[in-house]
Amino acid sequence: MQRAVALAIDDAQLQRWVTAAMAGLSGEVTLRLVGAEESASLNDRYRGNAKPTNVLAFPAEPLPMELADDWLPLGDLVLCVPVIAREASDQGKALEAHWAHMLIHGCLHLRGFDHATTTEAEAMEAEEANLMSALGFADPYGEQ
Repeated sequence: MQRAVALAIDDAQLQRWVTAAMAGLSGEVTLRLVGAEESASLNDRYRGNAKPTNVLAFPAEPLPMELADDWLPLGDLVLCVPVIAREASDQGKALEAHWAHMLIHGCLHLRGFDHATTTEAEAMEAEEANLMSALGFADPYGEQ
């Protein structure tokens, strides 16, 4: 993994969290670690919100069956290093736990989860809490 931004989390941890969140799907998830300026630009372009955000998810378009094989592109995640660090600090969370949560959150978006409605948000948060627990972390929505 090539990095443009320094990160205190190693590649093996990132891969472990993504693998757990993708629930056995075979394929490739691309991670791009960015600063606040690039995050704000992408967030503005794709979501109409000109401020940096913790994670943006871009699910891959399905390939035609004749091109599909066992190793498909699953999507891209853009993670904003300074936003994630600031959120962890502001929320009193360990940086490692918040990184795991943001990767899980982004991967669930790649898998089709959303939080636009209360029902969707509850289902997504429950899945996030289950995955975090399986990885040895506390419920990210529980009491600090």
